[in-house]
Amino acid sequence: MTIWEMLAVFAAGIGAGTINTIVGSGTLITFPVLLATGLPPVTATVSNALGLIPGSISGAIGYRAELTGQRRRIVRLCVAAAIGGLGGAILLLLLPPTAFETIVPVLVGLALVLVILQPRISKAVQRRREREGTEDGDPAGGPLLFAGLLLASVYGGYFTAAQGIIYLSLMGMLLHDTLQRLNAAKNILAAVVNTVAALFFLFAAHFDWTAVLLIAIGSTIGGQIGAKVGRRLPPAVLRGVIIVVGTLAIVQLVTRH
Repeated sequence: MTIWEMLAVFAAGIGAGTINTIVGSGTLITFPVLLATGLPPVTATVSNALGLIPGSISGAIGYRAELTGQRRRIVRLCVAAAIGGLGGAILLLLLPPTAFETIVPVLVGLALVLVILQPRISKAVQRRREREGTEDGDPAGGPLLFAGLLLASVYGGYFTAAQGIIYLSLMGMLLHDTLQRLNAAKNILAAVVNTVAALFFLFAAHFDWTAVLLIAIGSTIGGQIGAKVGRRLPPAVLRGVIIVVGTLAIVQLVTRH
């Protein structure tokens, strides 16, 4: 890489770390930059997954106050994230690069619809729980959320772009909690998926150490920036940011070829 390419990758890492912590979809910033430096698509995907691990951890640390009381829930959901992340990483090396190109924009679009409808869905679910005398429901979301996050994590291990939006839509629909606390849990789940996939890639795929280190440093910085910004956003504004970023993600995913 030239010095200018290195600076571009580093800046992309900061941007990805920031947006991943607030919403998700940071890969849509780093991935095109890595391709522009000449890296093959699979090598770029693997290098990106490795580099974003510190950013995910940094963002999770920044949201540590919102993680209070969620340990049991997160431990259970992390099992789904780990299994799915490993499955997605294996699929990345087995399937052709274009395998998910059609379904990914559809998944992200469906997730955005769920995010938009989440307040109404949550109220309907709460009314049903009150009628049935199960006001709190399953604090971990039950089998449906576990299965949904497992499938979302397969996608996350495969490509990662917009996986955070999918996580937030599923948890927002099936868990009775604030969007900020769900966002904190999302950062933990993303860190697990990236870490599991990256450990697999270390032994089974090619990657570029320069790109990994630049994104790692940048995303760590971005994770702290994202946590400071994201934690101050009111629920309605945060939901609006998710919708805007998700829409831009769909446009880029559809048009990037």
